[in-house]
Amino acid sequence: MIKRTIQSQVEADFGKQKIQLLFGPRQIGKTTLIETVYNGFDAQKLWLNADDADVRELFVNASGTKLKTLFGSYKLLVIDEAQRIENAGLSLKIIADQIKSLQVIATGSSAFELRDKIKESLAGRAIEYRLFPFWMQEIVDHTNLFEEKRLLEHRLIYGYYPEVINHPGNEKQILQQISDSTLFKDLFALTQVKKPYLLEKILQALALQLGSEVSFNELGNMVGADKETIERYIFLLEQTFVIYRLPSFSRNIRSELNKGRKIYFYDNGVRNSIINNFAPLNIRADKGALWENFLMAERLKKIVYRNQHCNRFFWRTRQQQEIDYIEEFDGVLNTYEFKFMANATARLPLTFAKAYPQHTFGLVDTGNYESFILD
Repeated sequence: MIKRTIQSQVEADFGKQKIQLLFGPRQIGKTTLIETVYNGFDAQKLWLNADDADVRELFVNASGTKLKTLFGSYKLLVIDEAQRIENAGLSLKIIADQIKSLQVIATGSSAFELRDKIKESLAGRAIEYRLFPFWMQEIVDHTNLFEEKRLLEHRLIYGYYPEVINHPGNEKQILQQISDSTLFKDLFALTQVKKPYLLEKILQALALQLGSEVSFNELGNMVGADKETIERYIFLLEQTFVIYRLPSFSRNIRSELNKGRKIYFYDNGVRNSIINNFAPLNIRADKGALWENFLMAERLKKIVYRNQHCNRFFWRTRQQQEIDYIEEFDGVLNTYEFKFMANATARLPLTFAKAYPQHTFGLVDTGNYESFILD
């Protein structure tokens, strides 16, 4: 089994009298990860799946007395898909405050639902973790760097979802099943999603604009919706871990775009399944966009898993000067240009270099990318 990077951190946080919350989309490996932790725990333990109605019923009219009766004899309680429980935050708060000998791990496939239910109740009582599709580092640790680099084109097309990695030869069917149903199960359950067909159109439009700046007004015109509807649906797609946005960097230069944003997918395979395009790289017009999305997703995994707190941006001016990616660490701007071809050349725009002297510049291509996304 491929070991997940955050497993050691989850285990190390045992005994801190904190509720442990693991977020990530469905079929990302949350249950498998927690099962590994659960199976290695020797004391009394209990596993509950909140997708089951009888499990949800246990938490109706929760009180300290009721929860102590149900769970007081255990040392570890796992609640899978905890966002399905009404008033989940209150129940977890009671456990944290009144059953201090009980370690609780709760998973959620919708950050919007679970965080909304617990954000006030668990202030100071919870530790949060995020789980992504496999990180390239996890695969390298399981096999080796040479083998993984040989599969670069495959990863750019099919991504890193665990089911895809573990079932070679069935990638298309798995990804289509994920994008058609499982990935959006939580989204369609939310009351804010009134028109599933509109959500699909928005996703297709975003997939086709991968790597480009996104205008909500233009997107609305494309799919026949107003700007507010577009913003709401994109927010929900972010909260259910389908996409994420990258804002533009703007401080000193009048011609900088100060309200722009790019939108990326957490997984290349999901993005390609949305537009039903699994063609090889040599005949694709979007090869550069796939490369950029791959690098951005893998870098994000590294930053989150290693707790490397930074601000992240792209940069562009009205004169079309641009920088693909910027990370700000303690006032220093680390800038990067992405090129698919190995041994490509690129320069930092002089306008940016003069305006922001505290900077570094790096070129990331297929000849050196592993140092950008691996430990």
